[in-house]
Amino acid sequence: MSLTFMEKLIEQLKKQLLSLDESDIKNKALRSELTQLIADIQQEAYKKLEPGDKVYLARHPLRPTAKDYIDTLFTDFIEMHGDRCYGDDQSIVGGIGCFCGMPVTIIAQVKGKTLEENMKHNFGMPHPEGYRKTLRLARQAEKFNRPIITFIDTPGAYPGIGAEERGQGSAIANCLMTFMELSVPIIAVVIGEGGSGGALALGVADRVMMLEHSIYSVLSPEGFASILWKDSSRAKEAAKLMKLTAQDLYQFGVIDIVIAEPAGGIHTQVELVMTQLKKVLHKELKRLIHQEKNILLQRRYEKFRNKATPNIN
Repeated sequence: MSLTFMEKLIEQLKKQLLSLDESDIKNKALRSELTQLIADIQQEAYKKLEPGDKVYLARHPLRPTAKDYIDTLFTDFIEMHGDRCYGDDQSIVGGIGCFCGMPVTIIAQVKGKTLEENMKHNFGMPHPEGYRKTLRLARQAEKFNRPIITFIDTPGAYPGIGAEERGQGSAIANCLMTFMELSVPIIAVVIGEGGSGGALALGVADRVMMLEHSIYSVLSPEGFASILWKDSSRAKEAAKLMKLTAQDLYQFGVIDIVIAEPAGGIHTQVELVMTQLKKVLHKELKRLIHQEKNILLQRRYEKFRNKATPNIN
């Protein structure tokens, strides 16, 4: 059975459980049986997830968006708007905030939870002005010696004609070049879907983390299947070949840290995962801010220029 079918079955059983009157003694045994059945189905459904299931969880409509991370992990957040060139792209939200008492710059790719929100944020697909806003915030962070934390969650940069006319490719390339040369610590966190150069523009960092059920790849499984087999319906098959899961990328040395999620995904226990992520971010930031700038830059350069070596620990 597919993961989506199992989730629907679990949801139906939960509704049935909630409909039972707790004060009725006759329902006590039935409630106990339903609770155990739900637990057994959940354990079976998430026991061995396929890459295609990871793609589903990474795109799950209940999965927290970058705004949820900003609201939970940071205090005194002040959003900054515009690229000082064309306009303000709502698919990238950035600004200044405090993390554990430390001033930091936050740059995040934002999706929505409703159709209205998704349309406002262009379904998390940035325009070139979004990447130019990113550049403006990054340079400001360097000027005031603030660490940068980026949150990656995009199917890819917006491929529309207008975006291409306004320099989508060069905006992404400038992000890659600039982030490589910034003299402040950078941490990137893939929180959902990290697709193509649109994700990589925010992914040049001293530490790259991924949530356990997020994905990070050169393009979407549907795009891969369309190019390779001319059949987007083979996306699940493509996902297996692409090695896009956090576990695969950690083994290849592409990312540095995997943040554990509950079996059903972060949306089932948001507070637990946020707490764990905060601890890891704090630990890594403390390490990075004490490094000399020339060493920080050299290690970042080597990280992306050298061939990735598999992690064995």
